[in-house]
Amino acid sequence: MPMQSEPQDPAETAAVEPTREQRIARAFVELADTLVDDYDMIDLLDRLVAHSVDLLAADAAAIMLADADGGLRTVAASSEDAQLMELLQLQSGEGPCMESVRTSAPVVVTDLTTTDRWPRFVAAAATRGAFRSVHALPLRLRGEAIGAMNLLHRVPGPLPADDLALGQALADVATVGILAERAIRRGEIVAEQLQTALNSRVVIEQAKGVLSQVGGLAMDQAFERLRRYSRGRNLRLVEVARDLVNQRLDAAAVLAEYSGARHR
Repeated sequence: MPMQSEPQDPAETAAVEPTREQRIARAFVELADTLVDDYDMIDLLDRLVAHSVDLLAADAAAIMLADADGGLRTVAASSEDAQLMELLQLQSGEGPCMESVRTSAPVVVTDLTTTDRWPRFVAAAATRGAFRSVHALPLRLRGEAIGAMNLLHRVPGPLPADDLALGQALADVATVGILAERAIRRGEIVAEQLQTALNSRVVIEQAKGVLSQVGGLAMDQAFERLRRYSRGRNLRLVEVARDLVNQRLDAAAVLAEYSGARHR
């Protein structure tokens, strides 16, 4: 008598990987859901780089924004290597992300080792060897860029046109989130809001350092602990970071919660 197959576990049936189209829809819904009163801009930009890495097959992504004085600063990065690439651009005063902000247009470099653009940046990036191709997309309002997003790949080559269009659409959604409705009507940049995000980034970097030291972690791992703790408790990322830096929150508690979530 043939053996009857056991009924399939409903949990296994539900654990089907979503299609790319479903992930794209989820990304736009998630980004749109953040566009409410008193939303956390840093969390919005962090989600943007995470979705960009996932949907555009990028190895890393990072975002620069203009501060109140017109200078550029890194406000989100999916990895320490990506953050370093932004820092190298700022130090050399040139690079694809900076050019994208200046021109308010996408900048594509399919192979950094063969381009003669931005010699100081390319030379500095070559010593790191982390990424070979870069696609910079502007965060722009009515033709004026307030920042740019870098998509970084470890192998040379262009992104498909549809992927570039999707990346720009994600960046455009984030731009709407960065600018207040009144500023959009007036065509002005909300410098105060941008400055708040930049200042928040400093606190988050300090909190990453605290977790890194206490837990003996790489900075990427420290940030993942910080992010998981804040989202798990529905707290703003910068508030958790500030509590850590000011010793109102025990770093060991953040690390322990991460460990517990991993084993649940």
